[in-house]
Amino acid sequence: MFAVIYSFTIKPERTEQFIASWKEMTQLIKKYEGGLGSRLHKKSETEFIAYAQWPSEEKWKYAGKNLPKEAELVSQSMRECCIESETLHEMEMVEDLLE
Repeated sequence: MFAVIYSFTIKPERTEQFIASWKEMTQLIKKYEGGLGSRLHKKSETEFIAYAQWPSEEKWKYAGKNLPKEAELVSQSMRECCIESETLHEMEMVEDLLE
């Protein structure tokens, strides 16, 4: 199992749009790319952290080629909401005790 942690700084007036777009993109990635899902955490009014799981690092690295055309619009919507986005960590899972 492989995990990735992302950081997003959002324009204050775009929080709801960002959350909706993030959710839609996560669902598309699960359906078309084999991602295992993601959790979105709110750090402050404009800062969010997302934790995504993948079956393997390779699956994550090569994701994006199977997404439908609608994913472009969703991705654009997310980008329009962000002041900054960054991949903070890419990690192999050692133990999983989350329920």
